[in-house]
Amino acid sequence: MAGIKVILVEDHTMVRLGLSLVFENCDDIDLIGEADNGKKGVELALQLNPNVVLMDIGLPEMDGIQATALIKKSNPNIKILIFTSRESDDDVFDALSSGADGYIMKGANEEQIISAIKAVAEGTAWLDPAIARLVLSSVRKNSAADNNLHNANSASSCSSNIAKQNYGLTDRELQVLALIVEGLDNAQIAKKLVITLHTAKAHVHSILQKLYVKTRTQATIQAVKEGLV
Repeated sequence: MAGIKVILVEDHTMVRLGLSLVFENCDDIDLIGEADNGKKGVELALQLNPNVVLMDIGLPEMDGIQATALIKKSNPNIKILIFTSRESDDDVFDALSSGADGYIMKGANEEQIISAIKAVAEGTAWLDPAIARLVLSSVRKNSAADNNLHNANSASSCSSNIAKQNYGLTDRELQVLALIVEGLDNAQIAKKLVITLHTAKAHVHSILQKLYVKTRTQATIQAVKEGLV
């Protein structure tokens, strides 16, 4: 079975060297190209058509957010995994809004990096735990700002009502959406909610349709923006 074709876009030589050694020891991943700036990364991605691009944000010539947007515009099938030390609100949401399929911090270990690459290659959104906490914190802050005259229970009820009225999401789908935002895959959702894998997949499919999005990452962004979780 062919491995996942990966391109690494990173301007630090030692980081590229370290990751290339990691991938050499992983039978499921094939590193097919490297670039040290965003512009070269875009050109290489469109030329080699990888499954996944591992993309830094702070790149010379063109930053990773711009590069991600250009790659996604030209070939939406290429998955982009942001790999960076930046975890500010603006960087996270700009990266996800540009079309990135996942976000992992440079402090992640080898197993986490490989798992993240495999997840986005399979179409599953991946959010580093630190980023997931940031996203959820942002949701709570926005909810508090928008509902400063209401208590937490009424704010939660309001979000639920909005989700039902505007998107037709059921209570169960809201539960599943919250787990998607946390970064759980279908199998983990099924285990968490004590449902079958088939049922979990059906719920996820229904949620994507109702939110008018194509990917779990886009569903996460929509959930955050609309305060649905």
